[in-house]
Amino acid sequence: MKLEQIYTGCLAQGAYYIESNGEAVIIDPLRETQPYIDKLEMEGAKLKYIFETHFHADFVSGHIDLARKTGATIVYGPTAKTSYDVHVAKDGETLKVGDLTFKVLHTPGHTPESTTYLLIDADGKEHAIFSGDTLFIGDVGRPDLAQKAADMTQEELAGMLYDSLRGKIMTLPDEVIVYPAHGAGSACGKNMSKETWDTLGHQKATNYALRADMTRDEFIHEVTEGLLPPPTYFAENARLNKEGYQDFDQVLERGSIALNPDAFEEVVNQHGALVLDTRHEQTFKDGFVPNAINIGLDGSFAPWVGALIPDLKQPIVVVAEEGRIEETITRLSRVGYDNTLGYLEGGIDAWKKAGKEVDSITSISAEEFAGRFASLSGEVLDVRKPTEFLAEHVEGAHSFPLDFINKNMNKLSKESTYFLHCKGGYRSMTATSILKSRGFENLIDIAGGFDAIAKTDVPKTDYVCPTTLTNEQIEAVMA
Repeated sequence: MKLEQIYTGCLAQGAYYIESNGEAVIIDPLRETQPYIDKLEMEGAKLKYIFETHFHADFVSGHIDLARKTGATIVYGPTAKTSYDVHVAKDGETLKVGDLTFKVLHTPGHTPESTTYLLIDADGKEHAIFSGDTLFIGDVGRPDLAQKAADMTQEELAGMLYDSLRGKIMTLPDEVIVYPAHGAGSACGKNMSKETWDTLGHQKATNYALRADMTRDEFIHEVTEGLLPPPTYFAENARLNKEGYQDFDQVLERGSIALNPDAFEEVVNQHGALVLDTRHEQTFKDGFVPNAINIGLDGSFAPWVGALIPDLKQPIVVVAEEGRIEETITRLSRVGYDNTLGYLEGGIDAWKKAGKEVDSITSISAEEFAGRFASLSGEVLDVRKPTEFLAEHVEGAHSFPLDFINKNMNKLSKESTYFLHCKGGYRSMTATSILKSRGFENLIDIAGGFDAIAKTDVPKTDYVCPTTLTNEQIEAVMA
């Protein structure tokens, strides 16, 4: 048996390749299929099944393209309904892959169709579960993402999740390995561990949601308390996974069209294309195409695109570092942004040489900010998440989470001066670029973010160990 976890850090997502006796199964594949096909060819294996644990909301799965290219059967759990051919497995059904057996465990709660796949090895031993978003390491899947589609409340789904965990998963042997679909950084849970797998026995001992003495009502309260609103793209990604999407190869071909500065400008003007600049924030600030939005590739690029660009059909043109165009198009497509219309050939240097207008952003060091703090003329905007802000922040700063900038922008005045920071500098430049594109001019980014500010004498609130937010705390921070 070969079992490989294929983990993608920027999405905090785990796909899985399992092979036995020349047959293979891939669980929850990413959008781009070629790496999986290359893997199959290298191993000399035939893909028999593609297991989907549920209709993912945080990324577009590659199941449809992969099935078309390999002839493999897509498998979903009970109650799943799709617009393409799949095998909807029954609860308790077994599927053979080489010498291995996979048992289908219907575990609704995160979504109604959520399914865990139990791997039974060639000796008949229960070896591992692929739990999707039902069970994470240190957490469980949030029950609010599918409530509209399921016509159920988050409390009703949470109750189903309680029953699934205790009736289907916690009854398994402690030595069974848990392989979830996500780790820390994903918005599909509240407080996931940075570890990407664990034994079920250790999770029973350490995961708050698996406490032996936890009542159903306690579980429902704890998993629904303090849930931040889901990113806006989640519902659309779930729809694409259910109904189908564009062929990835065509998306990549269209997005990889090189545009000289004049052609680039024409696409922006004719199609209303958004200029997405994916360079490092401290490179971006020194010169960029006016109205460009900076979301750096070297960060949680795709989730931030999804959180900040409301319309998945938005035409996009890209400014990127040399050699990173295909990576950019691929990572956009992972969250359903398929309408990329090309990239700026020669980058910002070509734009400048063509005599085009260039904009910039003022960015100061934490030391300079500290020197100006006592007589600061302007407001400090902390664009970190509410949990980060509540743990510790600059005295007098306002919580202005990047996640909800489009919703809260109307609370700011274009006449005021704002100093923006995050933790390390990535998110604050994104926020500053968005505000600048909307007509805010008096903006100053603090390079290095709170990590750098913390080393200065700028007054800060007392540190409080972050915990799960209450609904009241969320409302207070978001007010």
